[in-house]
Amino acid sequence: MTYEYENALAAKGLSPVCGIDEAGRGPLAGPVFAAAVILPPGLEDLGLNDSKKLSEKKRDALFDLIREKALAFCVASADEAEIDEMNILNATFLAMRRAVEGLALSPAGALVDGNRAPGLSIPTETIVKGDAKCISIAAASILAKVSRDHYMLELDRLYPAYQFAKHKGYPTALHYEMIKTHGVSPVHRRSFLKTLDRH
Repeated sequence: MTYEYENALAAKGLSPVCGIDEAGRGPLAGPVFAAAVILPPGLEDLGLNDSKKLSEKKRDALFDLIREKALAFCVASADEAEIDEMNILNATFLAMRRAVEGLALSPAGALVDGNRAPGLSIPTETIVKGDAKCISIAAASILAKVSRDHYMLELDRLYPAYQFAKHKGYPTALHYEMIKTHGVSPVHRRSFLKTLDRH
């Protein structure tokens, strides 16, 4: 993975560039997380990739490395109440904007995973499957994914009956079974559970 996309924006005078990605659009519980990362040149050999293609151990190692090497990074979220209020897409965009606003270094341009821009005040390029093509987006995907997984482990300690540590809030058979047994918790996304038989 190279700096092809970052260099293309830099050639237009847009530097530094941040990569942006999210984690947790699909789960039934917990916030959606987003990360924005500005990398220094020359990190091609870190082994960065789409977070979903890496083992948990590799993600955790890269999580620490990215935070150590990045020129700037920020992880932000939108919680389940915001997801229910504005829908998951808009909540994801909100988390992305929060992540960019939280950067210690102001980016001149942004590279975003997917095909929809989150409404930033800087020039933005969307890249479908960007987490597997663009090094900054790959770094952001790892920060978002690991941060959300760690958060779900915290929720597991707060709500042990739901076994969040096992499914991280995703719609697995076990998760549905726990909801039917224990009801809907305060951290569930009610808008995702409208079709669920809660009796």
